[in-house]
Amino acid sequence: VQLQASGGGLVQSGGSLRLSCGTSGFSSDYYAISWFRQAPGKEREGVSCISGNDGRTTSVDAVKGRFFISRDDAKNMVFLQMDNLKPADTAVYYCAASIPVGVAGCSSPNAFLTGLYEDWSQGTQVTVSS
Repeated sequence: VQLQASGGGLVQSGGSLRLSCGTSGFSSDYYAISWFRQAPGKEREGVSCISGNDGRTTSVDAVKGRFFISRDDAKNMVFLQMDNLKPADTAVYYCAASIPVGVAGCSSPNAFLTGLYEDWSQGTQVTVSS
């Protein structure tokens, strides 16, 4: 399983970015793909999740209505559209894959438990200036 994240950059507050996660080596039907982020001095936290079998999504309250996760199975890609960005969104972003979360669903209480994710991308930096 390989994951590759891209699309980060520097943007002003209120701007938008779209992150991409290229996936290979596995069937999307069994995996959930989530985006996580880690700001300096803080723990890694989940942002948005998309289930492999039914495409259902979940996002944390801090980004609801601003971040939207989607996937293109034909291209083996998962995207995170980030709108109305805020300085608090500044972090390194990662995509990750999980079979347990794929089975339980993105709405499960442990959907963003990092220990359930077997495979991770390298990070992509998102910086939002005020």
